[in-house]
Amino acid sequence: MLSVTLSGITDHQAEFAAAGVELPRYDVAAVQAATAEHPVWVHCGAGNIFRGFVASLQQDLLNQGLQTSGIQTLSCYDGAIIDEVYKPHDHLTMEVTLMPDKSVKLRVIGAVTDGLKLNGSAPEDEAKARAIFRAPSLQMLSYTITEKGYALRGIDGEFTGQVKADMANGPDKSRHAMAQTAALLFERFKAGAYPLAVVSMDNCSHNGDKVKAAVLTIAKAWQEKGFVGADFLAYLTDGKKVSFPCTMIDKITPRPDPEIAALLKAKGIDGMEPLKTARGSFIAPFVNAEKPQYLVVEDDFPNGRPPLEKAGVLFTTKEGVDLCERMKVTTCLNPLHTALAVYGCILGYQRISAEMDDADLVKLVKKLGYDEGLPVVDDPKILSPKAFLTEVIEERLTNKCLPDSPQRIATDTSQKVPVRFGETLKNYQKKGMDATQLVALPLAIAGWIRYLLALDDAGKPFELSDDPLIPELQAKLSAVKFGEPDSIGTALQPILKNTALFGVDLYQVGIGTKIEVLVGEMIAGPGAVRATLQKYL
Repeated sequence: MLSVTLSGITDHQAEFAAAGVELPRYDVAAVQAATAEHPVWVHCGAGNIFRGFVASLQQDLLNQGLQTSGIQTLSCYDGAIIDEVYKPHDHLTMEVTLMPDKSVKLRVIGAVTDGLKLNGSAPEDEAKARAIFRAPSLQMLSYTITEKGYALRGIDGEFTGQVKADMANGPDKSRHAMAQTAALLFERFKAGAYPLAVVSMDNCSHNGDKVKAAVLTIAKAWQEKGFVGADFLAYLTDGKKVSFPCTMIDKITPRPDPEIAALLKAKGIDGMEPLKTARGSFIAPFVNAEKPQYLVVEDDFPNGRPPLEKAGVLFTTKEGVDLCERMKVTTCLNPLHTALAVYGCILGYQRISAEMDDADLVKLVKKLGYDEGLPVVDDPKILSPKAFLTEVIEERLTNKCLPDSPQRIATDTSQKVPVRFGETLKNYQKKGMDATQLVALPLAIAGWIRYLLALDDAGKPFELSDDPLIPELQAKLSAVKFGEPDSIGTALQPILKNTALFGVDLYQVGIGTKIEVLVGEMIAGPGAVRATLQKYL
């Protein structure tokens, strides 16, 4: 059997080639040594999107001879991926690209040279991280830690217990990712106030601003307690010293698919089995992901940067990033995903790709994207909204190799609807267009309301995906009964009027009553959801 390790890829090159696996076209051990000597890029967040996309970019540059240094990664929360995936495989990853024609492309990623745990379990790793940040050569600290990784406050609006502790204990004992960031930047400041770009690559709006706000909040608390001086705050706010570029990222990287593990084993590659960590994360020595990928970055790097444009990254202004991000999350991808997610759960689908064989759901997303979204989207120029949307509908959502489920996409929908639907409605108002004529967008929102009843189209219960507002929303819907359209009454009004939930009052924009009617029709009895889709589409 072949092993994805340094010795394995060195001693069995012919066997890997026979298995259809592309190996790094550079000396991985030499890159690991060069990175330790002259670090250039540190990444916080050791999971799938990093290994299957971000690290792959640096692999491309190393293969082209455009870089000699790799990426060192930090794990701030769950160190299991370092212990159970990174170390046993010498930090190598099997990248599995899932092609639309059901084939796969395999290559070993060697661009990640080290994995360090900053979760309190490895003091030697923390000392090594501090040393890296003292290196003048370091150009970038990037992140893929999800949006919640930047949050300092809980749902009650108060600082979390960990953040309070970090503020009280100072830089030497920080644990929250943003406190650790501030502490590492303080290390760099003390070493010579060297410049650095701090780059969130997470899928959230204005991600660079979120990092900056969180880091400054921690630093100001430390200043008040005497841990740091005003000169450190001046360093953090001097854009020529520390920058916080915004980015837009897009690539679907689902949890590891056991079928892919079986495929790799059949090819003679050992040790690829997925596992679930104690904290509930699904990880594996491989990453399975779709081929299309986009990373748009505000070009603001005070200490230089790798030539990532040579690997397909698009560099632009902050305004350009914002327009690309808005195009994706308000029109061309995320609204379609959410509509498919809620209807997929109601109609019993387990794969997003299977839904794209459903003529009614295809009509829904095409109308939502082409007919109702594109007319009000702001064109970022650097990407074509229509071309992006067409790729999503014809290549990405239909990819049967991609093991993505409506249940995963339905997670935290209440946190997503203000951007995915509310922003389009705001654009209709802003551009003076009539939102009352919309069909697919009201159907998408009505589908979410119907989903919250946790009954499928036959009236049988199913389990809702995690969402912090489910208890509150279900309490408001408690009077709504399957088979009793009149039970709608006024139950939906507190939800549909909620500007915090949708970004707008849905009655004021002219679709609130329409959504009430749609939900009423969808609860009429078995098969009513399907009948409603067919009636209006």
